[in-house]
Amino acid sequence: MDECPLRGGPLPSSLPSQLSPPPPAGRLRSPAGPLLSLPARRAFNGALCRRPVPSRLSRPVPSLLAMACPPLPLLLLALGLAAAARSPYQQVLQHSRLRGRQHGPNVCAVQKLIGTNRKYFTNCKQWYQRKICGKATVISYECCPGYEKVPGEKGCPAALPLSNIYETLGVVGSATTQLYSDRSNLRPEIEGPGSFTIFAPSNEAWASLSAETLDSLVSNVNIELLNALRYHMVDKRVLTDDLKHGTTLNSMYQNLPIQIHHYPNGIVTVNCARLLKADHHATNGVVHVIDKVIATTTNTIQQIIETEDSLETLRAAVAASDLNSLLESEGQYTLLAPTNEAFEKIPRETLNRILGDPEALRDLLNHHILKSAMCAEAIIAGLTMETLEGTTLDVGCSGEELTLNGKPIIANKDILATNGVVHFVNELLIPDSAKTLFELAQESEVSKSTDLFRQAGLSSHLTGSERVTLLAPVNDVFKDGLPVIDSNMRNLLLNHIVKDQLSSKYLYHGQKLQTLGDKELRVFVYRNNLCIENACIAAHDKRGRFGTLFSVDKMLTPPTGSVMDVLKADHRFSTLVAAIQSAGLTENLNRPGTFTVFAPTNEAFRALPQGELNKLMGNAKELANLLKFHVADEILVSGAVSALVRLKSMQGDKLEVSMKNNVIHINKEPVAESDLMATNGVVYAVNSVLQPQASRPQERGDEPADPALEIFKQASALSKVKGKNLSLMKENSGGL
Repeated sequence: MDECPLRGGPLPSSLPSQLSPPPPAGRLRSPAGPLLSLPARRAFNGALCRRPVPSRLSRPVPSLLAMACPPLPLLLLALGLAAAARSPYQQVLQHSRLRGRQHGPNVCAVQKLIGTNRKYFTNCKQWYQRKICGKATVISYECCPGYEKVPGEKGCPAALPLSNIYETLGVVGSATTQLYSDRSNLRPEIEGPGSFTIFAPSNEAWASLSAETLDSLVSNVNIELLNALRYHMVDKRVLTDDLKHGTTLNSMYQNLPIQIHHYPNGIVTVNCARLLKADHHATNGVVHVIDKVIATTTNTIQQIIETEDSLETLRAAVAASDLNSLLESEGQYTLLAPTNEAFEKIPRETLNRILGDPEALRDLLNHHILKSAMCAEAIIAGLTMETLEGTTLDVGCSGEELTLNGKPIIANKDILATNGVVHFVNELLIPDSAKTLFELAQESEVSKSTDLFRQAGLSSHLTGSERVTLLAPVNDVFKDGLPVIDSNMRNLLLNHIVKDQLSSKYLYHGQKLQTLGDKELRVFVYRNNLCIENACIAAHDKRGRFGTLFSVDKMLTPPTGSVMDVLKADHRFSTLVAAIQSAGLTENLNRPGTFTVFAPTNEAFRALPQGELNKLMGNAKELANLLKFHVADEILVSGAVSALVRLKSMQGDKLEVSMKNNVIHINKEPVAESDLMATNGVVYAVNSVLQPQASRPQERGDEPADPALEIFKQASALSKVKGKNLSLMKENSGGL
């Protein structure tokens, strides 16, 4: 049987690279796990080696199976690969290994942030975006953890030799930790027998300490330095697969806890210090290189608030909202702590209102608490995080700065507590649930509406404790300027304020809403829109402390009378009104109902062929049939028309309503005016008389043709034929 040699095989970083003592014949022992049988060993080796690709392929197949040594049982192959990508860190490491495989065995692709020394193993998203925290990166290729180059050979074929932790520190780029281990008399322990894990600060991490801090560590007969190093150690072997998110490890300094966070993007932090190089095996343990010198943590989040002078206002707010117990409890939270400066930036009136309202204050503070601990080093791109208040914040980064909702307002980051992490923010994050309607509107695309309501003297309804819903037209509605405020406009604006605080997701078709102007508004639910009368909701709700903001796409038109009342009140429809009366349809259009009327204007009737109108008026049955073709028995407002909507007319044929170049069309005829709202329907003004489809034998079967359809088929033909005898055409059509 053919096997791949161990030398040069890409051992997973979670396993030591040397195997000792020798196992019994036919078996292979892993220092990190149980004995492997010979078949399992072959599967393990086969999964790790790389065979030449068959000559019929022009290039290597970019898959793990293509790198395996055939023949291998697929199940054993899968078992051999199981260690390659278990934890998020291992998954990212495996991706980096795959991206670097063309450069030789055990080569990993690394993204380096331009202008810094910060490096990251690359996940798929980062690989294609080539950015970390919004800043450009360059791709470099280096040996994966546990391997080194061999002169004259491609890639990193040689596994690093195993030595004790002290020697390993020098090999992995933590020579300063090695030096301080010697100086503090820790060296004999980490050279001797045992099983330890050390989170070793990189050389750069030590260099970044202030001179004062470093002096305090190396003084006092080096006891402080020894204590500091032992706080970086655990008395057992811990690999990245064991570093579970939200867990704590007991350090070797007074068993004080070390907090571990293992994020979905593969970042692992230790007391908010990022793992740079992980899982370096030693004969007596494992070394992880981190980017900071970590300090002991003994305070809860509440204790940090109580001891920080810059959080005095927050301290009072927490006490008033009775959140002390939460911030003292066990758990893992992130507090975005507003500083005194942050509270001072908002208007005194707004601050006093919130501080005096226990519910608004609690919502405000809960909006600053994330449900999980988020260290700054874990954020390498934007992500959405849920707050205790139930809403979300966009947490991101720009270079070295953290951002909240796109703004770099983090003043101080990664103050570690026993139950989470604190970041100081210099701006207050006020949630919608703590805002008045006026504040919600001012910050939205309806700010011009806010000015209109203020000019009309209606501000008290937007700033008080009255439970209302505001239907606020978006700013584009007023691109030609705000309307003049008079009594009619004020009454109209009152009808944009609905009694009760509503949520759009609970509205239903046909629901009736009462306004402060004593009007009744109807709710229309369509496949592509939700409308209140003619105004359709243009954005998600904003739910404030007492009121809810609905942004709508136009000024609302409350209904005024029945369809017949609307037609009679508009001089453009005088001919239509007469026709309706002649056809005996007045009572139908006055009764309660849900009508959409495509109303021909006087101009439309004048465009009919000569004498046709008189002929229509003289035949009530045919006139009624024609008029019913202009009426559908359901309400369709213009906001519900996106592409094509088909309605069944009361005459029986279909009406096709469409939108083209922002103009509503009915049966391809443009509509002159939309959304004339009535209590029992909606009216559209059209400058054409719509003609029903001609009857077709294949559609009608043996049923006789409808005389009205034949009449208007001939009437349409008359308008296109010149020089024909009109009376002859009347005779041929049967006359009226």
